[in-house]
Amino acid sequence: MYTGTVFNAPWDKSLIFSTMLFSSILLGVALIGLLVGEERNNFFWLLAMVVLPLAILIASALFGVRGYKLTNDALYIQRFGWNSKIPLTQLINAESNPHAMDNSLRTWGNGGLFAITGRFRNDRLGSYQAYATDPLRSVILRFPQRTIVLTPDNPEQFVREVRQMM
Repeated sequence: MYTGTVFNAPWDKSLIFSTMLFSSILLGVALIGLLVGEERNNFFWLLAMVVLPLAILIASALFGVRGYKLTNDALYIQRFGWNSKIPLTQLINAESNPHAMDNSLRTWGNGGLFAITGRFRNDRLGSYQAYATDPLRSVILRFPQRTIVLTPDNPEQFVREVRQMM
């Protein structure tokens, strides 16, 4: 019985930079909200300037991608605190393509705060869902009704193992 293989989700330089930049901005806004002016005693000021930026930061961190685990019949996207399960029973194809996410438009999701996750679209893939941290390591999983892109540390090995399971 196949017990599963875990693949890490390494961050590329642009994800590191954008996470540091936007985390600094969000923390800076919260700090300003706590320290500046007499508005800091106003409920709406605290909500907009402190609670909202910190909530965005925490939620983005929780939904970040730590890695991927393959089991007999499913892929688990490892998050910070839980896993998202994707059944592989209807998987049609798996391929590695470092240009899969090129020229993508984000239609809903997070484009670089702890991960690149959500719904995207480009000419190559059409509409797809991403659980990515380094687009140059992209693996495309095609299902009858959807396409998923993820970025394991060893894309070729990931594809080999998925194809063996198929």
